Amino acid sequence: MDADEKNARENDDREDSAEQVDTPRPELGVVRNLANGVALGITETVPGVSGGTTAVILGFYDNLIHAINNFRKDYKKSLRFLLPIALGVVIGLLTFSSIANYLLENHSFPTMVFFIGLITGIIPLIYAKVKTPGTRFTATEVLLVAVPAVVLVVVSSLGSLDLGTPKDAVEDIGWLFMLFLLVAGMVAAAALVIPGVSGSFVLLLLGVYPLAIFAVSSLSDALRGASDAPSLLSLGKVLLPLGIGIIIGGLSMVRTIEKLLTSYHRPAYLIILGLLTGSIYAIFRQPIVFESGVSALTIAIAVVMFALGAAASFSLGRKRL
Repeated sequence: MDADEKNARENDDREDSAEQVDTPRPELGVVRNLANGVALGITETVPGVSGGTTAVILGFYDNLIHAINNFRKDYKKSLRFLLPIALGVVIGLLTFSSIANYLLENHSFPTMVFFIGLITGIIPLIYAKVKTPGTRFTATEVLLVAVPAVVLVVVSSLGSLDLGTPKDAVEDIGWLFMLFLLVAGMVAAAALVIPGVSGSFVLLLLGVYPLAIFAVSSLSDALRGASDAPSLLSLGKVLLPLGIGIIIGGLSMVRTIEKLLTSYHRPAYLIILGLLTGSIYAIFRQPIVFESGVSALTIAIAVVMFALGAAASFSLGRKRL
């Protein structure tokens, strides 16, 4: 009898999880979705920081995956959810790309440590989400956490490609390189929707990140009338194939992720837990973290920024996870 009650309770939990994914929450209004999109856009300007992690922290990851994956089935409802987010992403990218350049060039250590704090703060909440009270993780569950973490650590140890200065690369782009940018966008987008894996980090490994940030930042100047037509054409050769690749890669990946979230909700979040844990090391070992130098003062500031980031993500995640 106890076993039957336990099975029934587990089935109810799975149904509740499926319902949570199946229906985007109505209280997520336009303003909140716009703000969530801005946060995603800002996140993607920073190499190593995952947009998927940001969506988990802000509590709309499951709904985002569902809305994208079911766009054809209920495009009006999905569009109401996705359009403000997409607009926010564009705003975040255009407004923060120059700021990100400044922060990473002049205050890289405290800036990156702040993002590490954001990730650290959400880990206990993800752990609580997957941990059943009074039980221990099985060997399989431990592997679901450990393997993604180790893979991310290994991948982060790989060197990135060197394509030269962004300005020179923009001026010398041909069709073959545009195809490379298309593929790079597809791979980065697949990573972008996975919490703990950063799309910008993938672009960094492929050597495309400085070029992408330069192009987005230059586009902001172009929209303000500071660039001529040939410059816009050169920027288009970067942003168009990269953007198309991101759309293709994102759409192809979300279907797989939603199946995992609906059919294997707990194992999926165990994998996410591993990816988040591994991403802390992956971010910290990036040369860009130490680019502006480290001193006693920057370490003190970084400690404060870490605490602020961890507190912010823990507070937001506790309300929404």
